Amino acid sequence: MKKGTLKQILLLTDGCSNKGEDPSAVAALAFEQGITVNVIGILDDEQDEHAHGLREVEDIALSGGGVSQIVYKESLSQTVQMVTKQAMTQTLQGFVNMELQQILGPEQSMEDLAPDKRGEIMEVVEDLGETCDLEVLVLVDTSASMTNKISMVKEALIDLSISLNARIGRNRFSIFSFPGKRKDIQKIFDWSPRLDSISTIFPKLTSGGITPTGPALREAMYQFGKKSLLRSFRKHDEQDIEEAY
Repeated sequence: MKKGTLKQILLLTDGCSNKGEDPSAVAALAFEQGITVNVIGILDDEQDEHAHGLREVEDIALSGGGVSQIVYKESLSQTVQMVTKQAMTQTLQGFVNMELQQILGPEQSMEDLAPDKRGEIMEVVEDLGETCDLEVLVLVDTSASMTNKISMVKEALIDLSISLNARIGRNRFSIFSFPGKRKDIQKIFDWSPRLDSISTIFPKLTSGGITPTGPALREAMYQFGKKSLLRSFRKHDEQDIEEAY
């Protein structure tokens, strides 16, 4: 199995988009382009788990081929890491199943294999999860309803940067928020393989305004082909060469 680059949008929101196109339709488009959309729905203590906004969270992830998780804000840090890893494993399992179908025929998948064989394949999937290249665009809802959750989002981003830095594979990481001041999204942290300076961006994470989740997802999808991402790859390759000598 070839090691490619896994591309993820990680959306942190409390749901309830109220401007622009249907975010689930945009997530489906992103998935067609090879970008998985994962969503973490953040609740207040008094918020109903079955509220409309949280159904939207599940619909976006389902359309985007990703993982959704509903959490209370106090549990956000560990959940961000878990969802990122879970989504990687799910994506890799999908690749493995496609390759198995080419070998075994379309009628069989990994679930049809004997338990020991399945275990061996899952070991390969876990290894690939640590060694494959990963691009994660974190898209943070900073609309007015997120005001009392932003501090927890900041903690979660620090924990995510630590866990990604511990991986063997190459990482590319960026952070955008929405709504932006002039556009649907605002760049907070440009694509970078180095996440050590992440806390310097926190003053930019301020809340207020409406929730254009669909347009924000569309703009986020376009960021994966930008020149800054290509520069980030080249810079990392040059550092690898320098370290080799």
